[in-house]
Amino acid sequence: MHADEVPTDEDLVRRLLAAQFPQWAGLPVEHFPSGGTVNAVYRLGDDMAVRLPRIEGGVADLAKEHRWLPWLAARLPVPVPTVLGLGAPAEAYPWPWSVNRWLDGVHPEAGRLAEPGPLARDLAGFVRALRPLDTTDAPPAYRSGPLAEDDDPTRAALSDLRDLGGIVDTEAATAAWEADLRAPDWDGPPVWVHSDLMPGNLLVDGGRLSGVIDFGTTGVGDPASDLIPAWNLLPAGVRDDYRAALGTDDATWARGRGRALSMALIQLPYYLHTNPLIAVNARHVIGEVLADHRDQQARHDGRS
Repeated sequence: MHADEVPTDEDLVRRLLAAQFPQWAGLPVEHFPSGGTVNAVYRLGDDMAVRLPRIEGGVADLAKEHRWLPWLAARLPVPVPTVLGLGAPAEAYPWPWSVNRWLDGVHPEAGRLAEPGPLARDLAGFVRALRPLDTTDAPPAYRSGPLAEDDDPTRAALSDLRDLGGIVDTEAATAAWEADLRAPDWDGPPVWVHSDLMPGNLLVDGGRLSGVIDFGTTGVGDPASDLIPAWNLLPAGVRDDYRAALGTDDATWARGRGRALSMALIQLPYYLHTNPLIAVNARHVIGEVLADHRDQQARHDGRS
C-alpha cells in the first residue's frame, strides 16, 4: 500500500516470537487480511494478535497505545485492545512491534446495517465517555487541529481525482469542502478523541458496538474528529440522532463533515488500487457528504 512499506510474513513473526516471547512461540500464526493501512496483523493462537508497523510513521503509535490503553480501558464502555507485550527490532525487521489481546467481533459495513439506530447510540455513548476524560499530559490527537491544516492535501487529492477521469464529482466536492472549511475553528478546550472511527476500527456483535480498536491516532483536540461515523458508516436516517446524542453545534458538525470528506478525498486516489475496503468506503463517504450538502442547500432554499 505504501512505497516505503516494510514487508512482513508469517515466518518473520514466528522468528520474532521465538527470540523474544518463547512462551507463545509454539502457537499457530496466521496472517489476518486486515483493511488497516498502518499495521500488518497476524492472528496468534485463538486469543492474541501480533501487530507490526508497515511504515515508520506507525512506530510512535505503539508507545502511545502501551502508555494510554490501560488507562482508557478502565473508563470506556466497550472493550479496547490490551497490549500484552512490546517486541524490539530484530530479524531484519527495523521497528518495535506488539502482541495484543484479540477482540472478537466483525467490522460494520456502510449501507448494510440492519438496525443502525442502536449502533448510532452505542457510538455516541463511546464518544461521550471519551470526551470528558482528564486531559493532563495527554498527547495531541492526529487530525484534530484546525480543518484548514488539511486544505493543501485535500486540494491535491481533488486534482488527482480529476486526473483519474471524474470518478467523483470534483466540482461538487470542492464546493462542499470549501463550505465546511468556512466553519469556525474549535475555540473550546481540547477533549479526548479517538480520531479515526472508521468502520475498520469498530467491532460489532449482533449489530451492537462490541469494541473499538487502533488507538494510534487518539489524543486530545477538536471533538469534531469523532463525528466522522455520521458519514462513513451511519445512514442519513440516523445521522441526526447521532448528532443529537452528542449535543453537536452547527460549526462542529460542519467541521466533522469536512473532516470526513477530506479523509475520503485523500484516501480514494491513494488506495484506489491497493486497498479496496478503504477505497469503497471513501467513495461512500464522498457520496454521503455531497448528498448531505444538497439536502442542506434545499432546506435553505425552502426557507428563503
